[in-house]
Amino acid sequence: MLLRVLYSAASAILLMPIVLVSLHVAGAQVMTSTNYQIRSDSINAAGGLSSSTNYSIESTVGEIGTGEQSSASYKLKAGYQQMQEIYIAISAASSSLTLSPSIPGVTGGTSNGSTSVTVKTDNLAGYELTIKASTNPALQKGADAISDYAPSGASPDYIFTTAAADAHFGYSPEGTDVVQRFLDDGASCNIGAGNTAASCWDGLSTTAVPIASTATANHPAGTATVVRFRVGLGGAVAQAPGVYTATTTLTALPL
Repeated sequence: MLLRVLYSAASAILLMPIVLVSLHVAGAQVMTSTNYQIRSDSINAAGGLSSSTNYSIESTVGEIGTGEQSSASYKLKAGYQQMQEIYIAISAASSSLTLSPSIPGVTGGTSNGSTSVTVKTDNLAGYELTIKASTNPALQKGADAISDYAPSGASPDYIFTTAAADAHFGYSPEGTDVVQRFLDDGASCNIGAGNTAASCWDGLSTTAVPIASTATANHPAGTATVVRFRVGLGGAVAQAPGVYTATTTLTALPL
């Protein structure tokens, strides 16, 4: 098998698709139970929800001390109708990614690529960044596929290991907000506080998996997370040549 940039009869290509953004507005919780939470409450004399065919209005009567106040460093929106506004944004260095170099079918080898994703939020509780694949396995070409990387244990593998009979596709996140699962102690993953480059490899899933998280706001600078991708083919693998693609979704949510 040959892994190359362009389509050809004996080549394969990995494309990372457009990074999708999922936004969710959240605020401070004042009351919670097992099944419900009230993020904004109001003690007032009257009001409620009114609607027509084209419009709806939520009103309160009798609240005091409401309105917007601000200073050089802070902004206060007091009262039920002011609500809490959360800003969150996600951006990627590229919407597509091509792995390189080409992998000769005779000897096998690895092909690599990476992209950087930046999340910005003013949410005081922070954010969570997740990744998931659209298919299982993630990397496919028609009826042919390359398996998702399977770590040797419950935690990611510190070293991306490819045996002679292996053909697999994995990923590894890096950055200051990377979750504990992908941190290391210099030899193993999901232990310690290190974030060694090109270490702690896992396989993609169709279920969203957290890769970065923080419990504080990071606006306006934002925080970047680098996601590395790698294909490994052993020399004894009879993988069908062609163009292989994978579609992933990165989602940022306020906590």
